[in-house]
Amino acid sequence: MEMRDLLWIGVAVILLVDVDVWGQDPGDSGPSSPRSQQIKNVVVQNVTVNLGSDVNLTCGEKNWSETLYVLWKINLKHRSCDITREQDSPTVDKCNDRKQLLNATGSTSYLRVPHVSLDDVGIYTCESAFNGGNNKHVFNVTVTVPPEPSAWLEHRSNKMVAVCRAERGKPAANISWSFDTVSPSVDYHDTSDGFISVVSSLELAEDTNIENLICVITHPYWVKGVVLVPEVKKGYFFWLFICIGVIVGVILVVFAFFVQRKIMLTRRANTCDTSLSKFPSTEYVEEVEPYASYVQRVNSIYN
Repeated sequence: MEMRDLLWIGVAVILLVDVDVWGQDPGDSGPSSPRSQQIKNVVVQNVTVNLGSDVNLTCGEKNWSETLYVLWKINLKHRSCDITREQDSPTVDKCNDRKQLLNATGSTSYLRVPHVSLDDVGIYTCESAFNGGNNKHVFNVTVTVPPEPSAWLEHRSNKMVAVCRAERGKPAANISWSFDTVSPSVDYHDTSDGFISVVSSLELAEDTNIENLICVITHPYWVKGVVLVPEVKKGYFFWLFICIGVIVGVILVVFAFFVQRKIMLTRRANTCDTSLSKFPSTEYVEEVEPYASYVQRVNSIYN
């Protein structure tokens, strides 16, 4: 269930409350005061605030000089608290944060929430009483968060694809392209904290002139759309060269291994051939040596 649904459930519960009895008991038969009267006028408003900006929530149209008391019941995602003030009395602030209950003679009372953050999202209920009646205002406060825009070019299955992304926005951003010949594919990714990321991918033809390619991201937070020119991601060629270098290096290592192996086998074969060619010479020497000794002995006799 989304946060917005929970907030509206809270509003429904508040609207089911018919009577707030602050003074008299039900059995009293005397005249009723504003504090014991049934609240007849209930106003529900949706308030959307840009993240980081200020917002003033006004509780009715009565001047503070005519108001008897003001009670703010604040129900946030992680906690609930009250801020109360009666005429001629100091403000009782149980929230103890940057919220302020402000008023001045001749002007209406309002609750000021400066620098609105995601923690300020919730239901703000104001009950005010004045001579002759009372009012209840219910504010459903939500926050608009701008996305983080980015765009780039990448290769997918031997095709060039332009990608435009609006990350973690609230609500979702809208993405459009300068080329309308091809319909882009759009993906939405929701996060658990209510943010939405939008990714638009546009497959480009081989003859596409990417110099004229732009994407435009629009969002309620911005007055004008953000225009981006997709470019190849930084570091893409660096990693491409690294991959090519690794592949070439592996090929060279394998080639060198086989060349070295071939050289070693050739040397072994040559060594074997040389060894075999030397054996007949040795036998010839061994056969000649006895004859030489005999000749030497015969010569020595004749001499």
